[in-house]
Amino acid sequence: MQQRPVIGILGGMGPEATVDLMARVIAATPAADDADHVHLLVDQNPQVPSRIKAVIEGTGESPAPVLAAMARGLEAAGSVALAMPCNTAHAYLAEIRAAVGVPVLDMLGLSAARLAAMPGVRRVGLLASTAVRMLGLYDRALDEAGLEPVFPARQEAVMELIRAVKRGQTGPAERAALAAVTEELRAETDAVLIACTELSVIAGAIAPGAPVLDAMDALAAEIVRLGAPGRQPAPPSEPGSDGPRAQSSGVILPSI
Repeated sequence: MQQRPVIGILGGMGPEATVDLMARVIAATPAADDADHVHLLVDQNPQVPSRIKAVIEGTGESPAPVLAAMARGLEAAGSVALAMPCNTAHAYLAEIRAAVGVPVLDMLGLSAARLAAMPGVRRVGLLASTAVRMLGLYDRALDEAGLEPVFPARQEAVMELIRAVKRGQTGPAERAALAAVTEELRAETDAVLIACTELSVIAGAIAPGAPVLDAMDALAAEIVRLGAPGRQPAPPSEPGSDGPRAQSSGVILPSI
């Protein structure tokens, strides 16, 4: 049997988001059998130093050395490309790339390219951490694609949602709050980008309407393209629908 390329995942930021990415890769892979799926090698490391403390609060150590060490370990274990399901951690993308000799996927650039391909999209609402805004992580990628970033007026509400998901709170209150912030952004933009992998976990709360792209789906599609050569990634689910990790407990973990 021909060996598939191994794709390494720098995970743990947070743990639920990493599992969500894996579910999206599975859902996006056209497969008739187990052997048709992508070979993933995952370093689920929840001890990566806090991006929020390092960037927003200025009280934490840089995650860069830990992320670089994780990348080297995944490369040594046979990964031919690496992916990182955390938008904020892309602040350290240059350091990670410098540590290894294999490609490290850029979720931000992949997302911007997808948005640019959408007809009529110029202004893009960003549901992201405050660190993403402070560092301007999406500014360059969107600007190069001819797009303008727009952040929510209630950015602190977005941060509280991110903290809630990290605490394991993904119930009706959190879902309603995400839906409300998204609708406010939709009123002044052409499309909305879910640019925080914690928010991806509860994104099924978003009602169908103006285009919504999840950065996790852009990353998952590229992983499938590299890890399952010759197979076209399946399209993601529609906003508001149950995704690959819909749970019997009633918590809906969608892919949009």
